[in-house]
Amino acid sequence: MKIKRAKQYKKLMHHFRHLGFREPYQVLLDSQILEDAYRTKIDLVSRLEGVLQGKVKPMVTQCDMRRLYSSKNSQLIELAKKFERRRCGHHELDEPLSSLECISSVVDPKENQTNKHRLIVASQDLRVRARMRTIAGCPLIYINKSVMIMEPMNTATEEQREQEERNKFRLGLKGQRNPAPPKRKRDNEDSADDGDNIEGQATEDARPQKKKKRKGPKEPNPLSIKKPKKETPSEGNTKPRSADAKPSHSAAVESNDATAEVEGSGHRKRKRKHKPKGDGEGDSAANVDGEAVVA
Repeated sequence: MKIKRAKQYKKLMHHFRHLGFREPYQVLLDSQILEDAYRTKIDLVSRLEGVLQGKVKPMVTQCDMRRLYSSKNSQLIELAKKFERRRCGHHELDEPLSSLECISSVVDPKENQTNKHRLIVASQDLRVRARMRTIAGCPLIYINKSVMIMEPMNTATEEQREQEERNKFRLGLKGQRNPAPPKRKRDNEDSADDGDNIEGQATEDARPQKKKKRKGPKEPNPLSIKKPKKETPSEGNTKPRSADAKPSHSAAVESNDATAEVEGSGHRKRKRKHKPKGDGEGDSAANVDGEAVVA
């Protein structure tokens, strides 16, 4: 029987969590349930956590606390002081209000039959529980023969839950029948080539579009290219060209006319001397190889 009751409480709290109840659950205690728990030696906090299956935060109104002070039970007063004090605004009155009037003003201050602060009421007063059953989304707990019991969901709460389920179902059907059209963006650069966008059609996104980068070979960075070295050849001293440097036009012409050859240690160079026109046979015979040594 205990396992069956625990499953029922778990199912009830599952429905109440859909209505906005969160841990730690705020449990509003009246003076009568505190007196019964003290008389039967029941640990209220552990029993409430077992019924609600979660952390709880017990609370006592100012009117019920004043009523406990009038009983002059020191141990019961010390027990009630451990719980949080719930302000009801009736502390300025000469006499505390009854549990029915005080708890009703805390749970439903505007009297619109709604549990605004998501409070759970634990009371032994039959009138209090009868009044709380008319408020939607208000769980009720009481003690019966040393057993803590949670009442099933009242009619107002069931109607509220069914109304919320119908609203969700209608919203789901409405979203399926009228799906939102996909957003279409207009690209100014590719509109002429593709022809996908129609002139005069307004787009939902009015933000400026980013320009698309064209794909293709990229030119090298001019700062990373090695510049060719310029050669200044002279008759007396000519520097050898580097292997990487490309020959200039003047160097190519000069190479066609004369070739430099290093002789010995490299200090003396021979240069080809062309045969001048009109010279005799002696000159041609003297220069058999057609080369002259230039100092």
